[in-house]
Amino acid sequence: MFPIPLTQLAQLVLSDAQAAGLRIATAESCTGGLVAACLTEIAGSSAVVDAGFVTYSNEAKRDMLNVPGDLIADAGAVSEPVARAMAEGAINNSRADISVSITGVAGPGGGTPMKPVGLVHFASARRGGRILHDSHRFGDIGRHEVRMKSLEVALTMLLARVAD
Repeated sequence: MFPIPLTQLAQLVLSDAQAAGLRIATAESCTGGLVAACLTEIAGSSAVVDAGFVTYSNEAKRDMLNVPGDLIADAGAVSEPVARAMAEGAINNSRADISVSITGVAGPGGGTPMKPVGLVHFASARRGGRILHDSHRFGDIGRHEVRMKSLEVALTMLLARVAD
């Protein structure tokens, strides 16, 4: 289902997390659950994956991850503060030790001059630790490609957090 390099990266995330005794949660918007799906495509992933939140709407971000509505209104759903709040919400609403969140504009529409198609914000939280942020401007390369590149960044971010 997923390209071999992404499946291999997911396997590495799972094996390293299991060796470290860590559980993972995902909080996804523009990827619609692709990170959780890629991880759970692998047999034995239940030893590591605790929860996956697909929070496509602003209301879901608020209701499932406790992202403050005023934060979404002020910063916009596609923003560093919301990505950070999503990652924190995934930790607080699960038994996971580490989380990754993704919020962006996959396209083909929905972009603005300030938040163009291909802009994606990522965050990763570790229970009791700091929240890391990253963002990428993939460009208007097509919805599928933005989502696949976002999946790769998210898995890479998780792998780094496991070692953190």
